[in-house]
Amino acid sequence: MFADHYASLIAGQWPAIDEGTAFDRHALACVLSVAREEGLSGRATIEEATGLGPRELLHLVHRHFPCVSPERLGLGPDTGEAERGMEEDLLLDLLMEHADPGLSDSRWFARIVARRAMRNDHLWQDLGLFERAELTRLLNRHFPELARGNTDNMKWKKYFYRKLCEAEGYSLCTAPSCRECSDFDACFGDESGQSHLARRKNGHEVAALLSDR
Repeated sequence: MFADHYASLIAGQWPAIDEGTAFDRHALACVLSVAREEGLSGRATIEEATGLGPRELLHLVHRHFPCVSPERLGLGPDTGEAERGMEEDLLLDLLMEHADPGLSDSRWFARIVARRAMRNDHLWQDLGLFERAELTRLLNRHFPELARGNTDNMKWKKYFYRKLCEAEGYSLCTAPSCRECSDFDACFGDESGQSHLARRKNGHEVAALLSDR
């Protein structure tokens, strides 16, 4: 299902004018594919899944994937605005403060990243990206000053919350250095895992094996 949504979005895009735009469209296709999956399973509307309102989503689809019908993504005239909680608002403010003013899509990615960060997996998985390196690339492209501050390669969600706490004058750890902190593994541990595409592929393979028995 994820692969089908992703393929239809990529097939429906304008030819990319540069490598950065091509990557942005890949990232958007990943997010919209995850959001559509959540919509079809009844877990969330596409607005709830992306943190964007219907007009903003229509704008993104028309701009980047003009050959894709909005109805295919579950967008319709009666869908409502996505509401945000306090935690998401704080993260959104942080991202918007550091969004690249020269890239028009940075403000949309700020809304998307803030919403997907409320999910429970690694952030790159929540965004539907293929690997963590893609998230690092996305953040370096659209929030360069903020991303550069993650010099020790902290987990991105942990890093965001660390920045929010610092802004309020709090410290997440009382240890003299991160290396001496008892939560070191929680903040800097491995962020590997399967992408949504790999999960779907492996699920189909397991189903096929069971059906052959």
